[in-house]
Amino acid sequence: MERDNFIIMVFCLVSEMYHLLCPQPVRRRGFAPALSDEEVITIDICGEYFGYFRDEDLFDYFYTHYHHFFPALAERTSYARQSANLTGVKMRIQQHLTQISGQAEDEYQIIDTLPLPVCTYTRARRDRCFKPEADYGFCAAKQLNYYGFKLGLRISRCGMIIHFPLLPARPHDSQLLDDLIAGYEGIIIGDKAFIDGWRQEQLAVKRHIALVTGSRKNMSKQLPEALRHISKRWRKKVETVGSHLTERFQIAKIRTRDVWHYQHRLIRKVLAHTVCVFINLQLGRPPLDFDDLVVAKVAH
Repeated sequence: MERDNFIIMVFCLVSEMYHLLCPQPVRRRGFAPALSDEEVITIDICGEYFGYFRDEDLFDYFYTHYHHFFPALAERTSYARQSANLTGVKMRIQQHLTQISGQAEDEYQIIDTLPLPVCTYTRARRDRCFKPEADYGFCAAKQLNYYGFKLGLRISRCGMIIHFPLLPARPHDSQLLDDLIAGYEGIIIGDKAFIDGWRQEQLAVKRHIALVTGSRKNMSKQLPEALRHISKRWRKKVETVGSHLTERFQIAKIRTRDVWHYQHRLIRKVLAHTVCVFINLQLGRPPLDFDDLVVAKVAH
């Protein structure tokens, strides 16, 4: 679809969700902002998809090229403050989209973690922005030592993000299972990092959760061939989602000075990803095909 049509579609979707989830005014005091909340959230989502991740770049692009869509967009600081204050609303919209699409109830869900560096490794000792929340961690898949957090990911089989807790970087993935599977009962697919025989047995007995992981070569109990094949295929979905977040949405390059603003940027990117998957599902397109959702960028 054309870029203009995409912006209009996102605005209509956001407006419907906003009035459904926020029947009462979000603000209880002060003057109403010139730019509506629905407009701000639309700009956030579309800007993330178009590749404008800094508030300055995002504001400049929409002010220059889409001021006729958003005539009240006038001051960057007011826009940025309003956007950050809508973090809770964005979270509710993201969760509601997973529910109305039916993806939150998918009986098979896939889990993984992503490293989230907050600064270069050599600057970690001098960094004061995220202490004591940030910590040193190691990503075996990327052979990466880093300082920051982990992003937990739990997705449905189609690739929609269902749950995305911000996790400490130091613990091993298997120690973070409780955070990743919070509020879910069903079958969880994970990679070899989640192998823990005792924990898997406890989950099955106490919480009715079957955790299916890959098998190491030295393990006596191997998965059946058919199950190994299908779980490997589903695990590729979470790798694709991680690739979207890392490469398209630049989730590992968020630069803020405190955890509250960091989480706002994180939620903004996940909401943009969820909206794109939701629109693809509504249009009957492959859910994770983001490249062809909107026509290629054109020079203005």
